[in-house]
Amino acid sequence: MVIGLITYYENVQSPEQCILVGIDTGEYDAEISIDELEELARTAGASVFSKLIQKRDKPDNAAYLGEGKLWELKNICTANDIDLLIFDGELTPSQQRNIETLTNVRVIDRTMLILDIFALNAKTSEGKLQVELAQLKYSLPRLGGKGTEMSRLGGGIGTRGPGESKLESDRRHIHRRITALEQQLKSLGKRRNLMRERRRKNSVTTVAIVGYTNAGKSTLLNALTNAEVLTENKLFATLDPTARSLKLPDGRTVLMIDTVGFISRLPHDLVEAFKSTLEEVVFADLILNVCDASDPEFEEHLNVTKKVIADLGAGDKPMLTVYNKCDKAPTLRFFGESGSDVRISALNKIGLDNLSNKMCGILSGARRQVRLLIPYSDGAVISEIRKQGAVLEEEYRDDGLYLKAILDGVFLNNVKDYILPEEDGEL
Repeated sequence: MVIGLITYYENVQSPEQCILVGIDTGEYDAEISIDELEELARTAGASVFSKLIQKRDKPDNAAYLGEGKLWELKNICTANDIDLLIFDGELTPSQQRNIETLTNVRVIDRTMLILDIFALNAKTSEGKLQVELAQLKYSLPRLGGKGTEMSRLGGGIGTRGPGESKLESDRRHIHRRITALEQQLKSLGKRRNLMRERRRKNSVTTVAIVGYTNAGKSTLLNALTNAEVLTENKLFATLDPTARSLKLPDGRTVLMIDTVGFISRLPHDLVEAFKSTLEEVVFADLILNVCDASDPEFEEHLNVTKKVIADLGAGDKPMLTVYNKCDKAPTLRFFGESGSDVRISALNKIGLDNLSNKMCGILSGARRQVRLLIPYSDGAVISEIRKQGAVLEEEYRDDGLYLKAILDGVFLNNVKDYILPEEDGEL
């Protein structure tokens, strides 16, 4: 089945034999990173034959690895009929070509592998458009020098997406397709913004569930709301945001939004393509940062998630850290639970009442109903209030515009000079 330039290969006869290759520059833990790459490879359907790491100050400009290690890799590939080499970093087009020429084995990198998994798991039309856009932007600089290889229709890991026969088209065609995809996604983004604006006007409180991939976000959404979202023990099982309503113990109803999982060194083009989807985090009243507490690297996963949230511009949002799978993490008992974190098991529905109560506590201070008097000269502030909050009443007075509105705690600080103290009230 072909959609746009994306070709999906649904029935691969046998797993591709692959070798994972990385270098240790000291920038990050290479062993942990290549173990994560192994999970990604298995998620994509590969059979991992072995893993190879070379310690270097920096990647070789011509072939990523040193000459000796590259010949060692070639010999392993020849002796064991290896189908695919997956590099734990982003290769330049020339590096990829040089490695393929010497080893005579197909080569992909970490970014291409992640894009491939996204192409495999995208279900909605918007998700498929986002993945295709990211793939085309990544593939564009790699068109040159392919020669006759581009004429054959590829199959297997790293080729789900723009088929090789399609990439034979000239760069103008690829640019036109990218422009068309960006316009379609921009249109979908406007529709999503209208939905957010409607929710804001109706004073709908939103809670975004974020976290490292496979941390249990969809399981948590299912446990809280009976959403019946697909849950699988693999990376990036769900890509498309799902929204479900939840009634909290204090009687308020909130909209829970599940988002795409994060991973270390998430491809830039993918973040850009999914920006309209990830913006659900930016506009949320509360963020639940879910991590797998049973994973030895859960602290690093939390840091990765926090960095992505900050890069999106939502670093100042109220956040509750949710340690999931706590029943599998006995050592977590040494961590003292505070007001900004909670321990649960979404699968076994342990600690969900405590989570709901903490959400109530945070949200009760996150949005407030206030009355303001704003001078007519400050029209920009009036416009921003209408954009950021829900206006319940307004009255034009001689000394300014009187507004009764519901605003979140972060924005309240921007308009504190206009609040009428004697009439101030909390929701």
